[in-house]
Amino acid sequence: MPGSTGLTAYIPLIVMFVLAAGFAVFSVTSAPFIGPRRYNRAKLDSYECGIEPSPQPVVGGGRVPVAYYLTAMMFILFDVELVFLYPYVLNIDALGLFGLAAVLVFLVPILIAYAYEWRRGGLDWS
Repeated sequence: MPGSTGLTAYIPLIVMFVLAAGFAVFSVTSAPFIGPRRYNRAKLDSYECGIEPSPQPVVGGGRVPVAYYLTAMMFILFDVELVFLYPYVLNIDALGLFGLAAVLVFLVPILIAYAYEWRRGGLDWS
């Protein structure tokens, strides 16, 4: 059949999905039988990790400054940016000027946002 050759290319993908779904179902159904059964009062309480809560707050604990979250978001942003730039670097000769223009359209807004964040003091750890 001439039309069946296109569908055979998807067989490895379908097999991978079936294996992943089978592993997920097996893991979820077998966990109660295989896992440990050492429960205490704190572990059975709602929203507890199994450690007895102390009535006193931890010294130095409390709220985390927003700068930590901003730094984490900027790390993710630049990490994803590098992932998208990697294929361009591999095919730089084949893409030519069109590839350069596409990368500039991608990079310029990110660099503007980076300069804005730097100018506003978001990268200062004071």
